[in-house]
Amino acid sequence: MRAVDLIQKKRDGGELTASELTFLVDGYCEGDIPDYQMSAWAMAVLFRGMTAAETAALTLAMANSGDQVDLAPIAGIKVDKHSTGGVGDKTTLIVAPLVASIGVPVAKMSGRGLGHTGGTIDKLESIAGFQTELSREKFMSQVNELGLSVIGQSGNLAPADKKLYALRDVTGTVESIPLIASSVMSKKIAAGADAIVLDVKTGSGAFMKTLEQSEELAQAMVAIGTKVGRQTAAIISDMDQPLGFAIGNALEVKESIETLQGKGPEDLTELCLTLGAHMTVLGGKAENVEEAKTLLRSQLNNGAALEKFRQFVAAQGGDGSVADDPSKLPVAPVVIEVKATDNGYVKAIDAERLGTAAMLLGAGRATKDAEIDYAVGIVMTKKVGDKVHAGETLAVLHARRNGEAEAEVAEQVRGAYAVDSTKPDLRPLLLSIVTADGVTRTE
Repeated sequence: MRAVDLIQKKRDGGELTASELTFLVDGYCEGDIPDYQMSAWAMAVLFRGMTAAETAALTLAMANSGDQVDLAPIAGIKVDKHSTGGVGDKTTLIVAPLVASIGVPVAKMSGRGLGHTGGTIDKLESIAGFQTELSREKFMSQVNELGLSVIGQSGNLAPADKKLYALRDVTGTVESIPLIASSVMSKKIAAGADAIVLDVKTGSGAFMKTLEQSEELAQAMVAIGTKVGRQTAAIISDMDQPLGFAIGNALEVKESIETLQGKGPEDLTELCLTLGAHMTVLGGKAENVEEAKTLLRSQLNNGAALEKFRQFVAAQGGDGSVADDPSKLPVAPVVIEVKATDNGYVKAIDAERLGTAAMLLGAGRATKDAEIDYAVGIVMTKKVGDKVHAGETLAVLHARRNGEAEAEVAEQVRGAYAVDSTKPDLRPLLLSIVTADGVTRTE
């Protein structure tokens, strides 16, 4: 078998076999297939696409390239949740303790933020003492005892994906949906969950800008999960504006705690209940989504979800009392109000621009090795559809200092808001549900 033959086969529209794809992945990881040949193959995939069988085979080959987490010692149906990334997306902090509180075990590996999207691990580390690195044995035992653990991703989880993604990033092949789908799902499969719920973002703050693209990606990922024997469902949610009001690590933890107290923003609460309901159904704790939502809503109202969060934080070395007193989280010394210059209604918010502004304050990383400031970020006071008057506050910056750089960030935040005299029609938060049976639009 030669790499050049497989490149030509895909270039001409052929379908590669599982053994051929394994040959490519293994050869690339071991250094036997050079970058230039793998680049040519990735470009052929970008133009020619892949069948569902090919995408599943590629995903398994990448999942098998490194560590495989065996969650068999954990009792019950283990359900994982993954978001494709967005601004203000703190759903894991809420959904994980929420579903764990009704007996769905959550053994989750999460990542750090890069660029305008935040990372769950960074958010958790804003809690004093919280440990995101646990031994495999401690991870397993905590899930068995508590029903929940969230740790950083293993450095050797799907290493083929890490190497291939770096190549795609510099060869113009990032946009290939089969390659995106296999990238996400290879890590999820290697992480060992029995079932997977995907939160696929769409809009200005998401990687996929259109609903059609997002549905295509969701269908590809659900097909992979189904093909390899993992129950998989995807929720497509709006990211034309940030989720909730808070952007930034400690600020998002505070908003998550408020949501677990039953006092969170409507959009964030709705999405968490929907994601959690699908996890609950796949975890065998409810017959249908509506029954699951009712059950989860009661866990928010009776304090059980918040108590599970408190126990989870304490179990991983953090200060569990933060669940009752979020003021113990890091606080930025400077607060800067960003004022509106026009009267009208908020017509649109550029979510990516706000995410970048938060990163410039220090809440995110421009490069993977950059340090982050847990305290800083942005809290929005106006969202799409809200009425606004000139001089009224659109958003509040939480900053380390008040200088020229912060003034520039404030202007960027102001520029992210589009104000119009006419009240806009609001786009639904939940747009589509994708399962093995197909796509159902909620509109």
